Amino acid sequence: MDNTRNTDVLVASLYKFLELQDLVSTKEFLDTLCEKNNVMGTILIANEGINGTIAGNKRDVRSVTESLNKDNRFKGLEIKFSKTPKQPFHRMKVRIKGEIVTIGIPGINPNKIVGEYIEPNNWNKLISDPEVTVIDTRNLYETKIGSFKDSIFPKTKSFREFPKWVKKFKNEVKNKEQKIAMFCTGGIRCEKASSLLKEEGYENVYHLKGGILKYLETVPKEESMWEGECFVFDHRVALDHELGSGSYDMCYACRMPITEEEKLNEFYKKGVSCQYCYDKTSVEKKLRFQSRQYQMDLAKKRGKKHLGSQQKK
Repeated sequence: MDNTRNTDVLVASLYKFLELQDLVSTKEFLDTLCEKNNVMGTILIANEGINGTIAGNKRDVRSVTESLNKDNRFKGLEIKFSKTPKQPFHRMKVRIKGEIVTIGIPGINPNKIVGEYIEPNNWNKLISDPEVTVIDTRNLYETKIGSFKDSIFPKTKSFREFPKWVKKFKNEVKNKEQKIAMFCTGGIRCEKASSLLKEEGYENVYHLKGGILKYLETVPKEESMWEGECFVFDHRVALDHELGSGSYDMCYACRMPITEEEKLNEFYKKGVSCQYCYDKTSVEKKLRFQSRQYQMDLAKKRGKKHLGSQQKK
């Protein structure tokens, strides 16, 4: 579904688990492709696959995604499109990593074992079944602003903590035939989480194909079971059901999404603290955050000037 206007910046979130061998030459290929098409964002590559988000004008972003789909390695790439009034990134980065989504356990690989993909149009029926356990595999700060009703929250600070939560879950849910439905922002974390639960012996593991973003893109609002907004990892912070920019800002000290009202709180200082983290950081750390915010503000000013010159060109 193409829901962008000519004046919008098009954002493409993409990933695929696949066997990648020559990471250096793959990085060079992606660097050249993205530079040629003037897109910005971040792409991670590892031996297990590719994961990233890019943004630019419609023609350039489509050119990148079409080129990737023509490459036999990336054919069938999972892609979600959304829109934003302005460029959410300041530069383009392609990075080689150990994992494209870090769970921290060697051998957990969706290329080898994975749960059953559920298309967005079939998701409502699955999670409406009272016999199904629904797990939101995202982190605590993401679940704060929206989720599917009656979901279980692991309350992790990072995906690395998810395996520890699974150990607790195994003690509580000993029936390995229990139906488990998992979801995340773009589909990548819940796909890897499904691999972990399959390795732990659970037989009926399902995950939302394309994640929340594909669900919002596919399912009409009047039929949607999604409640709230969806946290995203760029300067938009959150998306509404139409995949436009949401109503939240972010505390860049703790990553917690915050409302305009919460920014009026006495403990809020841009990039330094908010009511959720003020008592959890030392004075020294707050000073480091303050210095970092100063550098970010400088970079943002330079980035805006650079972007403006690119758009004029």
